[in-house]
Amino acid sequence: MNRQLISQLADFHFAPTKQAKNNLLKEGIVEEKIFLTGNTAIDALFMIKEKNAKNDKKYEENFFKKYKINLNNKKLILVTAHRRESFGEGLKNIFLAIKEIAQKRNDVEIIYPVHLNPNVYHLAQEILGGISNIHLIEPLEYDEFVFLMDKSYLILTDSGGIQEEAPSLKKPVLVMRNKTERLEGIEIGVSKLVGTNAKSIINETLLLLNDENIYRKMASGNNPYGDGEAAKRVIQTIVNLK
Repeated sequence: MNRQLISQLADFHFAPTKQAKNNLLKEGIVEEKIFLTGNTAIDALFMIKEKNAKNDKKYEENFFKKYKINLNNKKLILVTAHRRESFGEGLKNIFLAIKEIAQKRNDVEIIYPVHLNPNVYHLAQEILGGISNIHLIEPLEYDEFVFLMDKSYLILTDSGGIQEEAPSLKKPVLVMRNKTERLEGIEIGVSKLVGTNAKSIINETLLLLNDENIYRKMASGNNPYGDGEAAKRVIQTIVNLK
């Protein structure tokens, strides 16, 4: 189904960001049909965070019991890496960077829920296995992952969704991809594109660990992807249009 047909089928368009709205305008959608609401994914994030807060100690105890990780001992770096375009050399560079960061900094704990794709899993075990402050764990349920994001000091990721979620939790994001479709976060400075070059990943991570001013600047930015009120705006817009 082509985009022109989709635009004809939709009466209203709820855009998560200004850039998304501009993209719709470029596709020929009339502005009166476009409403800027934010992303409902951020609504879900805040809902889970609020729910998790009631069981904070339980989550900490479960992680220690299952993985022997004390989440309050050191600065926590959360990692996700699984994108197909990084398979091979790119992913190897990412893992070598993570390994060097762990070896240089004994004041951090690195937690990596490893994707089960063999192209990811076996290489991760080969390069990162057996390092005391790197924890290769199984994929997590969403509530557990939100809890870890909220506990983390910074996040290294190639995920699109996390680039949107982390700024709402005031967590700096280093994006381990050569390009990203989430440009809004890059432009306002809550995330930074570091590619799959090992040296770049290492340098930018150490910079955030060493320089409190740079860290604070990234962590204090507003999330351009939503504020947790998107669903309310969608509902109110529909009500007002009746």
